[in-house]
Amino acid sequence: MKSSKKKAILIGASTGIGRALARKLSAEGYRIALTGRSLERLQALQKELPGESIVKEIDVRDSREAIHSLRNLIMLLHGLDLVIINAGVLCQNEKLQWNLEEEMIKVNALGFAAVANVTADYFSQKGSGCIVGISSVACHRGSGRSPAYNASKAFISNYMEGLRQKFSNTAIQVIDIRPGFVDTDMVRGRKGLFGIISPEKAAEAIYAAIQKGKRIAYVPAWWGIVIWFFKRIPESVYHWGYRRYLAWDKKTAAT
Repeated sequence: MKSSKKKAILIGASTGIGRALARKLSAEGYRIALTGRSLERLQALQKELPGESIVKEIDVRDSREAIHSLRNLIMLLHGLDLVIINAGVLCQNEKLQWNLEEEMIKVNALGFAAVANVTADYFSQKGSGCIVGISSVACHRGSGRSPAYNASKAFISNYMEGLRQKFSNTAIQVIDIRPGFVDTDMVRGRKGLFGIISPEKAAEAIYAAIQKGKRIAYVPAWWGIVIWFFKRIPESVYHWGYRRYLAWDKKTAAT
């Protein structure tokens, strides 16, 4: 007999927000499939969860293999109600090394699109479901320190808007989560950050957004006000401020 529990796949579950979301979904009664690059970390997380879960090593850098693995995982779960696409990398890349730019594009953009495409196709046939993409407040402006990161997050948000348009007036939800600074390895140790929250608080806010069926959710919510002003700063002023910040950051790091 098939389980009546809701089923979720979490892409990028081994650390940070993904790890916290795994705990939250499991506590809420979901049967979860945990995916990521490190099978060892996924298995360690699985032991901590109160509910039923399975693990699958998936590296979204190889989009074709990720698509194949994800389709098999959906069959293994006997269905799917929710997918959260959390896999992402950030590289500080002031020298614009192509290998770092390529890594961010492969994971954050191409990998995201591959996973979203598979789940959109499945939910389209099923007639219902929820796709959650973890974007970032960084999606709104460019960054000279890591151009591909901000651009890839903009890609995620724009892609999800397209899916929302495609599935408007259906039972399929597409939710764009835009976190600010979360205390993970991605930002830990960086200077000049503010409003940092724990992965657990981020997971609570993300789950609340899913429950409310929001289209776009900033985490924490006050980032929505900050971004409203931030988007309206003229480009020349934005570049001036960014240069000042980089100069201050380098000076602070050197002392």
